[in-house]
Amino acid sequence: MTSLRMAAFLDRLRSRLWFIPGTLAIGSAFLAFTLSGLDRLVDQSVASSLSGILFSGGPDSARLVLSTIAAAMLTFTGLVFTVTMLVLQLASAQLSPRVMRTFLRDRVNQGVQGVFIATFLYALLLLRDIRSPADAAGFVPSIAVTVAYLLVVASVGLFVVYVHHMAQAIRAATVLRSVGDETRQAIRRLYPESVGDEPQPPLPSLPERPADAVAVLDHAPGVITSVDAEALVRLAAKHSISVELLHMVGDFVPTGAPLFRVWRLQGKGDKQAAEIDEVQLPLEALARAVQTGTERTMTQDAAFGFRQIVDIAERALSPGINDPTTAVQALDELHDLLRRLARRTIPSPMRLAGDGSVLLRMPRPDWDDYVSLALDEIRLFGAGSIQVARRLRYLLLDLKDVAPSYRQAPITRQLRLLDAALASSYEFREDRRTAAKPSPSGQGPEEAPTPAPKSEEDQTGASPTTV
Repeated sequence: MTSLRMAAFLDRLRSRLWFIPGTLAIGSAFLAFTLSGLDRLVDQSVASSLSGILFSGGPDSARLVLSTIAAAMLTFTGLVFTVTMLVLQLASAQLSPRVMRTFLRDRVNQGVQGVFIATFLYALLLLRDIRSPADAAGFVPSIAVTVAYLLVVASVGLFVVYVHHMAQAIRAATVLRSVGDETRQAIRRLYPESVGDEPQPPLPSLPERPADAVAVLDHAPGVITSVDAEALVRLAAKHSISVELLHMVGDFVPTGAPLFRVWRLQGKGDKQAAEIDEVQLPLEALARAVQTGTERTMTQDAAFGFRQIVDIAERALSPGINDPTTAVQALDELHDLLRRLARRTIPSPMRLAGDGSVLLRMPRPDWDDYVSLALDEIRLFGAGSIQVARRLRYLLLDLKDVAPSYRQAPITRQLRLLDAALASSYEFREDRRTAAKPSPSGQGPEEAPTPAPKSEEDQTGASPTTV
């Protein structure tokens, strides 16, 4: 399994509510069998000498204790599951259905459910090992029952932690920060280098003639979650072909839809061209390099993080909710994300061979796309809110100070459109004048953006990377 497939597999596991609880349940079963066996090996005189620490009751007491623990843990587990479902429903209705993924990936939620289920299963398995004196040989697993007590104490503590965590997790600021943190990780992973002072030179184009073949999606429809670009480049170089991926990561592709267009790289002579034409194109191998799923992930799709934050802002600005302060909090996260991205290299969509021919064209969002994704819809929905308009202008003026000269065009466009939106949204000149004043919080006196700090590369004296 390639590293990309492994990363996609681990990302799917993290989003499954059953994975951590299932793992802890298996561990609790192993622990119950192990400690029960240890109890059989330990001399009873040793256990009696530790009666102040270990469980010292008889078989009936042990059965009562374990039965009570099992029943209580089952109740706790049902309560936690119910609260989790209510929180998911509330978050989906008030914030965005896309943020449910954040709650499903919550390690605290998964861990608490896992400990409760593990404690229930542990107590249940121990019940079968208790033997009364009337049996052939009486047996009470003192060590194992003592550990059951400890698991109950840990479960009670975790339940208190869970209640506090869920009360905090449903807050819009917490959800926005969680999505923002995951998006920042994706930006660091996908766009690791600082930009230079020169734009990218013109790239060669794909062949203008019709494609020699088209690879299609021949399995279930889904969203493209990741693409193994290195595998595609190797296939293109091996078979002397040019490959164009027709969809970006995050796009939905129905069954039978085209995924790639493929051209053979023609040789200089007729004989070489004929030999190339006889080579079978690796269409199935190309299709296997694309991973699809039921929803977008951030494995290779930082734009999905922007999409979630924008959705929360739009929901907050809807007439039914009318919460511009939450929209400003969303703009805070978008401001940080765009500021980070403004000084990073966005990889070229082209991968070239040594002779300059195109091996792979894989479309991906560029700086203009990210700015439009982050700001267009919020500007349209929030222009009528003075708070949102002021925060949005502050964001744009700050980006204008940070972004290189060749990334200024979309920022200037957003400022121009914001001015036009304010002119059409406010009847009174004084309101328009107030809404046009930049503010980092969307309120208070006008404040100018602070000068852009030096990047880490500037501070260390490293030379910038030319795009």
